[in-house]
Amino acid sequence: MDVLCKYNDLLIQKRYSSNTIKTYCNYFKAFVTYFESKNIDDVSTNQINSYILELIKLKDISISQQNQRINAIKFYYEKVLGREKQCYSLLRPKKEQTLPKVLSKQEITKILSVTKNIKHRMIISILYSGGLRKSELINLKIDDIQSDRGLLRINGSKGKKDRFTILSEPLLKQLREYYIQYRPTLYLFEGQSGGRYSAESVSKLLHKATGIARLNKRVTPHMLRHSFATHLLEQGTDLRYIQELLGHSSSKTTEIYTHVSKKNFQNITSPIDDILESK
Repeated sequence: MDVLCKYNDLLIQKRYSSNTIKTYCNYFKAFVTYFESKNIDDVSTNQINSYILELIKLKDISISQQNQRINAIKFYYEKVLGREKQCYSLLRPKKEQTLPKVLSKQEITKILSVTKNIKHRMIISILYSGGLRKSELINLKIDDIQSDRGLLRINGSKGKKDRFTILSEPLLKQLREYYIQYRPTLYLFEGQSGGRYSAESVSKLLHKATGIARLNKRVTPHMLRHSFATHLLEQGTDLRYIQELLGHSSSKTTEIYTHVSKKNFQNITSPIDDILESK
């Protein structure tokens, strides 16, 4: 369809990430198909909200997916057609107040200790030691390692922003051993046939290591990023520095780790302590 091609082309022109383009196009195509008997330009806000409500009721879509679908629809009316934002003020779901899931240092030690393949161990280590997103890890290039400064350069991360994060000195020594063994040519981590290491493979190797370590929980690459931030906070690192290392635009995003950190609870004793100790 011409409208879908135009939609896709504008996403590319605006330099949206490949994942976002794929997601938006899939959701917009579903939207167009749903209203195939109508001129898509004439669909009202009320009809769009009814469409989203139907998806919630029939498909039980998540809050995250609901927001993504709304963003995909709004992109068409506001960016492709150039209409004013207030003309398509769609109803947003109430934001979930969920806390990030975090691993302890002991759990991360277990995962690393059972990961014998040095390449896999370096992947897990860098995710945790620098607080990287999975997409940032697989896009790392060899020249992004600034060993003399103890820094990793992250190029074009979320929001198309570059940033630096810390590079552990002991980890750098292991990275050199990995480089000698695997000899990557462009990307720091490459697949068997060259090119970027796949995001799916990162998740799989972490899942396998978690199973061997006998951790009774599902561990994702993003949990290592959450753990990095939480452990820095517990070590006394200023929240503003953590915000910079993570690449958060707003300090409010980083402040969620204050609710996970045990630092503020260490000097608080439970009221049951006195009762149990007296016995």
